[in-house]
Amino acid sequence: MFGLPLEHGPLAPASARRESRPVLAAWGLGDDQIYDALVVISELVTNAVSHALPPVVLHLQASSSSSGVQVCVSDGGPQDTPDNWAAVRPVDEHGRGDMIVSALTGRAGSGFDADGLIDRWASLDTA
Repeated sequence: MFGLPLEHGPLAPASARRESRPVLAAWGLGDDQIYDALVVISELVTNAVSHALPPVVLHLQASSSSSGVQVCVSDGGPQDTPDNWAAVRPVDEHGRGDMIVSALTGRAGSGFDADGLIDRWASLDTA
């Protein structure tokens, strides 16, 4: 398992991709699989930074029972301020992340972790 606390800001998606790439490669994923995983990571982290309160933490886990990787991003819950990034952007500049994650993954969902943070996760098949 790999865990990475991220800054709650615009550099978080790039940091998450940069730190995740060598982990995914060490787990034996091919270039196309790594690319798909990095897109999913970027979308989930961007969602957390754009719509949720800190903290933002990325978790990656290679499945021992199947050939897959689970991506999970924990955050502090909805950011209810009218001036958050997504609220001030034109509609055509956001709103596609869930479709992208769904297209690249077998399953996705959300829930609460033991610390009360919200987890948004997606499972990628790597076979």
